[in-house]
Amino acid sequence: METMERAKRRARRSFDDQFKRDIVDRCRAGDRSIPEVAKDFDLTVSAVRRWVAQAEIDDGERPGLTSAEREELSRLRRDNKRLQADVDLLKRATAFFAKETR
Repeated sequence: METMERAKRRARRSFDDQFKRDIVDRCRAGDRSIPEVAKDFDLTVSAVRRWVAQAEIDDGERPGLTSAEREELSRLRRDNKRLQADVDLLKRATAFFAKETR
């Protein structure tokens, strides 16, 4: 049963920013709805809705984190994780050397 579910699943695709902007512009033009645009380009409706919502946030039309803020937050979280690992390593090294000097 699990293999049947995998066969039905679509492979994860990635799209560049220009393609997303073009899709958002087509949705904003107003001549077709989001589901119609998604169907025309073989995209999921939820993905297109997210792109449109993020574009509205980036343009200041809707509250939320802009794309630049999201990127910065991801970078800061990654840096924080690395620094926390460094601190943990230094704590273990300190404990090891404190035990050695006794």
